[in-house]
Amino acid sequence: MRNVQVGVRENIVQFVLLVIINLFVGSMVGLERTILPIIGEERFGLASMSAALSFIVSFGFSKAIVNFFAGDLADRMGRKRVLLIGWGIGLFVPIMVILAHAWWVVIVANIFLGINQALTWSMTVNMKVDLAKSTQRGLAVGFNEFAGYIGVAIMAAVSGYVASTYSLSPEPFYIGIALVIIGFLLSLIVKNTDQHVKTQAEQHKVESDPVSTWEVFKRTSWKNPNLASNSFAGLTTNLKDGMAWGLFPIFLATGGLTVGQIGTVVAVYPAAWGLFQLFTGIWSDKIGRKQLIVTGMFVQAISLWVILMVNTFSFWLLGAALLGIGTAMVYPTILASISDVAHPEWRATSMGVYRFWRDSGYAFGALMAGIIADIINVNWAIGIVAILPLISGIISTLKMKETLQARE
Repeated sequence: MRNVQVGVRENIVQFVLLVIINLFVGSMVGLERTILPIIGEERFGLASMSAALSFIVSFGFSKAIVNFFAGDLADRMGRKRVLLIGWGIGLFVPIMVILAHAWWVVIVANIFLGINQALTWSMTVNMKVDLAKSTQRGLAVGFNEFAGYIGVAIMAAVSGYVASTYSLSPEPFYIGIALVIIGFLLSLIVKNTDQHVKTQAEQHKVESDPVSTWEVFKRTSWKNPNLASNSFAGLTTNLKDGMAWGLFPIFLATGGLTVGQIGTVVAVYPAAWGLFQLFTGIWSDKIGRKQLIVTGMFVQAISLWVILMVNTFSFWLLGAALLGIGTAMVYPTILASISDVAHPEWRATSMGVYRFWRDSGYAFGALMAGIIADIINVNWAIGIVAILPLISGIISTLKMKETLQARE
């Protein structure tokens, strides 16, 4: 076996390249973030919130299901090959939205977007963790999530500007074609990390016997209290995000904001989310995982209620920023916590299971928010969804133990 060194500094070129790649991965989601709910209402005349949010349901479930297999595929096929397949599938997304003559085409396009995100984002985070030392996992995941959500934020603002300057479609989605091509070309350059995984596995003192995918699923979902608490925290975080993705543009539009202003507020949330992950990931390497996860879940709940209580552009910006900070406290920290617990040989599979539960939250959030909004109204949907991160924070307080430097 070729001798390899583990560590961010020792693999800085590959690490930076993976950060840049995930910027483009996140931009694919940001492309839709501002304008797709408005397209559903204005172009396709969707009056029902449940129907309007159906594109998020298709995205969430496809991403969740493929996430479950992505980790196992990565362990079997290698990270780079899965990453390239993900980019190839991503090309269908902007082309289908541009050519969409009916809403069901947009829904199918978002199935492809879910697959694209599951394969590409999963691989960039796994490859960074492969490169990093055990004391650098928070840093590695923090940079990955920072890049991805800065990409979401930038493209949410850019697509809102392009839509307000030209039209809702096709102009913003031409950018999507360019994103896929650049992402694919950069991914051709990056090197596989399978040898780094083998090196870490040899250094790992605990458990070397093969573990089945089903056993990893059980450990991550309910058997291991740390992994299970993380899975529920991830699910409720993205459940909140699925609601925010679908309802924030509509909620803000009823508040009298223009498409450009909506794009700004919608962009501030993932921008704060992305930016602060640079600090929270590294911070978790120093103070531990649990404190940040618990606090972050509480901040998310409070932020949603703040957004409901204010009614001006500047205060909505503040609420969106606070929501992003709360999410940033949780997102990279959970992935680092899972990396603490899972053995290197089944770490990617465990992360895949976690991401299955986490990204199911997109779909459940959109379904729940749409149904509540149809039965009562949008404000009630946002307020009720906010209860779930609060519950998750309480569960993590009671069930989760500190995982930094711990082994299962």
